[in-house]
Parts: sequence; structure tokens; C-alpha cells
Amino acid sequence: MAKEIPDLVAEARAGTGKGAARQARREGKVPGIVYGDHKDPVSIQFDFNKLLTTLRAGRFMSTLWNLKVEGQEDVRVICRGVQKDVVKDLPIHIDFMRLRRNSKVNLFIPVEFINQDKCPGLKKGGTLVTVRAEVELIVTAGDIPDHITVDLEGHEVGDSIHIDQVTLPKGSKTTIDRNFVIANIAAPSALRSSDDGDSEEEAAEATEE
Repeated sequence: MAKEIPDLVAEARAGTGKGAARQARREGKVPGIVYGDHKDPVSIQFDFNKLLTTLRAGRFMSTLWNLKVEGQEDVRVICRGVQKDVVKDLPIHIDFMRLRRNSKVNLFIPVEFINQDKCPGLKKGGTLVTVRAEVELIVTAGDIPDHITVDLEGHEVGDSIHIDQVTLPKGSKTTIDRNFVIANIAAPSALRSSDDGDSEEEAAEATEE
């Protein structure tokens, strides 16, 4: 299932250059520009408060957006830079790059766990410890997966689930070469406490000897 691309609403901005950008800021807007895909750059602007809320929600730079500007066709873009005021640390300009459907882009894709009821480790009271709730993948802009699936069937207490045990969506690959951990099946807390106690007793006995 393809991931739904979120909308990002902007306005067309008249004029270019520093003067037009300053005017936009005086009106409570954040000026920006859209470039790439062998087309002319387009000047845009955003409502300051709405843009700030979206930026603070996280993952802005690694999200593929469906940019909507009234009177223009929607276009898929990814942010390539947010210029901020050096004192206030607030956005004063933003750059976007157009993407074609076959363009490759780095995005964080959520992890979904299945077959918890077929996981022996969980049935014995173990706990699923998620190390990565999202995994950064290189994906095709026209076919972004909604999630990646991690199958817990057959996993025991103490197992670690690595990325090489996961079937990635077609046409995607991780941005990290190493075989990193997605999740662990941790021992029940009572068992961990017992193990810790046994270790302490063994250490004490060794000292007495």
C-alpha cells in the first residue's frame, strides 16, 4: 500500500529578490521557492504560524509533500533548506525541490509488527522493545510504502530482530549499510530480577571463596 502524501498549502508570491521577500515577512508570511525538474523556479509563501507548527511536528526535511498552490497544478516536493533567523531561530525562507514519480528520495517509513499472538517470547511474558519505530529508506517518489512489516512469529525471549530479517518494499533499500536492530524480545521483568539476584549471589560466593 502506497503511503499517502501529505498536503502542504502555499500561496503564489509576486516578485522576486530580497525586497519581495522582506515584504512577505512584514505581512506575516515565510517566503520560499520551488525549483528543479528542468522547470523555471516558482516563488511561493506560507502563513508563518501554520508553517512553524508543521516544522515543529518533525520530519519536515525528510517528508515528501504534495505542494498545493491555488491556480497551479499540485507538485511533489521535498524541502532542501530552511533558512532561520540567527537570533530568534525562526524560519525566514524555505527552499523546495520538485520530484518526478521516478525520483529517489530518503524518507522515514514507520515499522509495523505482526503475529504477536504467534510469538513464543511474548507468550512467555516477554516484552517487545522497539529500537526503531521508523526506518530511513531510499524509495521511489511515485511508490512510497505506507510501512515496513516485521513478523514476530517464532521469536523467543532474548531474540533481536535485525533489518536483514525484514522484507523491504519493492524498489526500496536502507540508507544504512550495516545490519542494525529493529526490535528485541526482552525477558519478563521477574525473570530479569531473578537473574540479577543469581548473579549477585554467585559474585558473593566467589568472593567468600
